Parts: sequence; structure tokens; C-alpha cells
Amino acid sequence: MDSVRHLIGGAWLLALSSGVMAGEWQSLFNGRDLQGWEAYISYQPETNAHDLKSKHKPRGVGQDPKQVFSVVDGLLRVSGEEWGGLTTDAEFENFHLSMDMKWGEKKWPPRLDAKRDSGILYFAAGPHGAQSDHWMRSHEFQIQEGDCGDYHSLDGVSVDASVGPANEGNWHFYRYDPSLPLTRDIAARILKRGDYEKPSGEWNTLEVIADGHTLIHKVNGHEVLRAHNSWQLSGGRKLPLVRGKIQIQSEGAEVFYRHIRIRSLDKPAAEY
Repeated sequence: MDSVRHLIGGAWLLALSSGVMAGEWQSLFNGRDLQGWEAYISYQPETNAHDLKSKHKPRGVGQDPKQVFSVVDGLLRVSGEEWGGLTTDAEFENFHLSMDMKWGEKKWPPRLDAKRDSGILYFAAGPHGAQSDHWMRSHEFQIQEGDCGDYHSLDGVSVDASVGPANEGNWHFYRYDPSLPLTRDIAARILKRGDYEKPSGEWNTLEVIADGHTLIHKVNGHEVLRAHNSWQLSGGRKLPLVRGKIQIQSEGAEVFYRHIRIRSLDKPAAEY
């Protein structure tokens, strides 16, 4: 998908050459097939420890014999049986992404006793499987029962955010609190603020608003997290990460998506 950049009032807008004007919604999923997306399948891991390398080798791009990603009754179905990601062919910057999701019933080892889990990865860049063989380098909008809207860093990307400490055992992460000063270079989980999810099996609307300077997560119309600055480590250097693909995770649970759409920003994300 080619794009044309315009400078309006000092801000960059991204207009899609398909005829979609800046600020207009464009569908990313046609409800019939996976045109515009590619499937990457890793494997079904033995444990939940993402930092442990498996004896399995990833299947790779376009190798999805179990139909982890498919279209069912006009919906995108992610089975969760094998882990991996469904990734847009196109890259995006300065965008507002919106989609609806609801949980299915199926769960798979090694997460039979864990919360249902998936995720929206954005500014996804570099090779498939950079994070634990499964996903691209990216920021994650966590999709997990009770935790939708949390932030995760994949493959060392980082943000600045107003946070306080939060810990579970030896696992150190953060909790978003807009009243606190900024903490710099967070490459960890940040717990969202508020709980606006609907009961399992009901549709939720999830949104990401991002321009590289500001990253916003929204659940059912409520802002639950706001971070600043988007960084990646590349060749030992800290570089801006302001453009990339969208990737939808498969991670052990069945989940359905619909109304996947995106538009370019008509003002800086900080003003949303």
C-alpha cells in the first residue's frame, strides 16, 4: 500500500494512494479472506516462559496447516493453537487503529489454566519471530482477560510513561498513573488504568492512536494508557520507531475480530 505525505499546519498526515483521504477510515479486513495480510506461524510451545528457546523450529511465513488464522462467518478467527502473528502487508505511521474483538471458547496448552491471551502489535518492524520466535519487534496493546489495554515491550522497544512500581514475585513491571512524573525508557509491561472490558463472549472495541511521540490505548471508548516516545535498539543504537506493520497475535486462546480499520491522524496524537 503506497502512501503520499502532506504537510498541513506543520503536522504530517498520511494519505493513502488508494483514494482514501487523510482522516477517513480504511478497512484492513474484507470479511472474505486474508488479502492484505500474511500469516507467520512459530509453534505450540511447551511452557509459558517466553524467554526460553524451544526445540521446535518455526513453521514460517505462509505455513499455516492448522488454519490458526482463518475467516469464519465474516469474522477473523484466531484459533490460538499454534503461536505466531497475522501481519499487514502495509506499514503505517501517524494512525488511529480500531477493531472489535471477542473471546472464543477454545484454549490450548500450555495455557489451558491461564487467562485467554492475544494482542495487537503496532509499529511492528524487522524479522518475524524476533521476540521469542513468535512475534516481531513492536509495541503491544495487550489483549488478555482482565488486562486489555496493558502495554508490553517486544524485542526491547521502549517508551516513556507516568508509572508507579508493580511487582509479582520476581517479575518487575509498572502501573500507569498519569499523576506521576515520567519514567524514561520503559521496556517492560505497564498495567493499564481502569477496567472497561465486557464479559467474555461479548464484543469489545479496542483502539490505538499513535504517532511515535504519543501512544494511546483505549478500551470501549475509555483511555486506559498513554505513553510517550517510541524507541528501538538497533545495532546497539537507540533509534526512533515511528512506522511499522500491524500484527495480531495467536497465543493459546481462540479469539475473533471484526471491523478492523485504520485512518491517518489529522492532528498530533497528544491532542486526542
